[in-house]
Order: sequence, then structure tokens, then C-alpha cells
Amino acid sequence: MLRIGILSTADIGITQLIPAIQNSSNCIVAAVASRDIKKARKLAKTIDANSAFGSYEELLASDEIDAVYIPLPTSQHAEWTIKAADAGKHVLCEKPIALKAAEIKSLIKARDRNKVIVSEAFMVTYHPQWFKVQELIRKGSIGELRHVQASFAYHNLDGNNMRNRVELGGGVIPDIGVYPVVATRFATGAEPEKINSTVVFDENFKTDCYATINAKFSGFDLSFYISTQMALRQSIVFHGDKGFIELTAPFNSNIYAGDELRLHNQTHSECRAFSYTGINQYQLQVEAFARACAGKKQALFSLEDSYANQRVIDAIYKAGKSKGWVSV
Repeated sequence: MLRIGILSTADIGITQLIPAIQNSSNCIVAAVASRDIKKARKLAKTIDANSAFGSYEELLASDEIDAVYIPLPTSQHAEWTIKAADAGKHVLCEKPIALKAAEIKSLIKARDRNKVIVSEAFMVTYHPQWFKVQELIRKGSIGELRHVQASFAYHNLDGNNMRNRVELGGGVIPDIGVYPVVATRFATGAEPEKINSTVVFDENFKTDCYATINAKFSGFDLSFYISTQMALRQSIVFHGDKGFIELTAPFNSNIYAGDELRLHNQTHSECRAFSYTGINQYQLQVEAFARACAGKKQALFSLEDSYANQRVIDAIYKAGKSKGWVSV
């Protein structure tokens, strides 16, 4: 069993990752760390973890821990990923693992010099619906892919929330803009060549709160919009000349009527549905991570993949400022 320590008592760890680890077959939550020892002890008691630490450094120094999960504010991800790797711990870090592609080069160096596993927590890349999308595109089920169209939005005007705080790495692009990009790259195995975007910033928070993005790949285009100040919605469609694929819950699993992939033919007269209700993509993610840490053959979202994805995010910001097309 991989012994995982949780760095902080952040909400996503409590609501998603800790339950996923507890339900997994090959890892356990062994410890919790917080700068507030009372919070650490309270959470450790609640989830029956063996240890609680009053600092992240103490957890990293513990021999009771094999790996860490990092759900800290985005601005601290790269820093603590490097510190954890240098402490000899494997790392599963929440997305985005960095705010600039250049930072990820330092993470790769830390991973390699310490010979540890470091992976960005893109849970969607472990969900079987995305492997089915890969398969259908590869088999030519929709013919030649021409366009991918996506959206991801929610409504959050809480000024104390990290997503609305510049100093913590907030903003719609790093928070959810990463998903249409990584999903398209994962499903197609292709990389965008250039980006055009419009990025809108909130006058009070100073974070980006809305963006529309166009990306040109070789042979097809991706267009999507994202927002932290619109009604909750997520969608994605892969449209070819012989049909199209749409997913009902492409990014947040099981939040609507279940996870379903629908394959439509050219005339919209036939539809094949693939249902994935009950899948916990976070559990699949942590189990894959634990297998990789145990030295077993297991594909993970690599830091090289993180670097490629962050280059796209960097280009989105750059294109928003230049008001023109930017090469990735």
C-alpha cells in the first residue's frame, strides 16, 4: 500500500482525493499536514490517518510517507512539488502544476535527479470515456476530424476564493481552461500550432474571468469558451465528416445524468451510446499513480505532457494581449 501524505486541508483533497484514496485498492492516507496543527489533527482523526503535522516540512521529513498529494493554492504548486521530490517523495500535484511552462522544466530536473514519480492530477485522462474517444477517432468512426468545440463554466463571485485571487494563481484559464486543451490533446494525440484568444479580466479581482479561444491543429480546429461568472455548464463535441462524438460530462464526472458518450452518424439518424455511470476518475487516478510508484508498468500524465499543455496556456494569455495569432 502506497502511504500518501496530504499537504494542506484544501477542499478538493477532502471532497475528492481523500475519499478516492480511501476507496482505492493500493494506497492509504497515512498523514495530513497543515500550518494549523489543530486543522491537521481534526482532519487526520476524521479520516483515520495515522499522523498529523503542523508544517509541510515535517510531513516531507517523515519516514511514514512514500508520496504526497498537493492541493495547495496554484501559486505554490511548483515550489512544493520540488521540495517534495527533493525529500525523496513521489508527487501527485493538483492542476495546474505550474503557472508558466518554464517552471515545469525545473520540476522535470527535480524528478530526474531524485528518481521519483511526479504527475499532474489531470483525472480526466484516467476516465474510460476518454479512452473510448481516442479509440473512435483512431478507428475513423467519425471520419476525418474537422472541429472540436467545448465549453466549461461556473459562477463564483467569492473574493476570498483562491480562484479569484491573483496572488494565489487564480483565474479561469489556469483553473478550467486547461481541461478543453488537455482533453483535445489526449483524445487526438495532436498538438496545437497556433492560438487566437480574447481574455476578459474582472475589474475587482483582477483575475481572468472569461475567455474565448481558437486553436489550430494540423487538420482540425479547437474552439472553446470558459468562465467563472456564467451558469454551470460543460460540453465537448468532436465533429468529423462522417459523424460526431459528444460527452455529457466531459470534465467533472457524475455531476449530471451520469457519464455518457454518444456517437452520432453523418445524418444524425443513428446514435450509439456508451455509459460510464458510477466511474470515480479520482480513484482510477490514484490507483494508477500508486502502481507507477510501485514500479509497475503504468501510463501516467507525465511532466513532459504538463509542459506541452502549459505552453498552450501561456500562448492563450499571450494571444489575449496581442489580439492576434500566436505560435505555440
